[in-house]
Amino acid sequence: MRQHLILPLLLAACTPATPAPERAVTSVQPNHAAYGTDAHLAPSKPDAILRYADHPRGFAELRLPPGKGPFPLAVIYHGGCWKTGIASQAYMAPLATRWQEQGIATLNVDYREVGDGGGWPGSFADWAASAALVEDVAKRHPIDRARVTLVGHSAGALPAQWLARGDGPDGPLGARAATRVRASIVLDGPGDVGAERVGFDALCQFSAVDPFMGGEPQRFPERYAAISPATIAPRLAELLFVQAKLPVPSAATQAALATGAARVTVRENPGASHFAIITPGDPVYAANEPAMLAVLEGGQ
Repeated sequence: MRQHLILPLLLAACTPATPAPERAVTSVQPNHAAYGTDAHLAPSKPDAILRYADHPRGFAELRLPPGKGPFPLAVIYHGGCWKTGIASQAYMAPLATRWQEQGIATLNVDYREVGDGGGWPGSFADWAASAALVEDVAKRHPIDRARVTLVGHSAGALPAQWLARGDGPDGPLGARAATRVRASIVLDGPGDVGAERVGFDALCQFSAVDPFMGGEPQRFPERYAAISPATIAPRLAELLFVQAKLPVPSAATQAALATGAARVTVRENPGASHFAIITPGDPVYAANEPAMLAVLEGGQ
């Protein structure tokens, strides 16, 4: 893994605004910190910046393909080991742009992390609020509501799966209904945060899981159980893992996920970097793009 992954990067200032979709296109300045990716594709300018909360990171970038649609929609969650200062939505913008060119609408979401109000439960609150943008986008734009996919890179794998399942009273936000989506794509992320805690910390090169969860599993076993697919699995037609540095989820985790997902597929990329799989123009990304697009375009 690249050494500068764990080095803090300066965060650009964002101006808070009243939560109102498509009313803050010029007043909100997205965070353009990078996260180690060498994209060969310059990001396109978002068609709109949508607010879902009144804190500086409560926004998502909307990109729409040319044409009449209706378009599939990918809701994208960045990584960064859930630690403020490492990453933002900005490093996922080249991927969002590439998919925009391929006829996929994208919502590229920023959210709070440990250090700026995130972690348990702040990050979960942001993810749930950002997912509510889907309904508004589908009403305002030519989006195919039946073809919505949650996408998460690295730490973003958690919202890409958690949003697609409901929660009981022990969940980070209490009882909560699932977000209605067709599929999820995990890009080198964990399938079960608790079960893959040691491996994910090794990827981050520091203790990432325990600070995010508020403590170790021995202290808060109910929290780890609450977000495990062994407790409640995401309800999906398809769940695709595209792994690189992280190993594939265990057989037990895949079996748990399969109780909610009609099809669970894992693609391994031995020797690939953590970023190659999300970098347009990289051969590793090119090798996996058809499988990703098949999920994003599914349900036609």
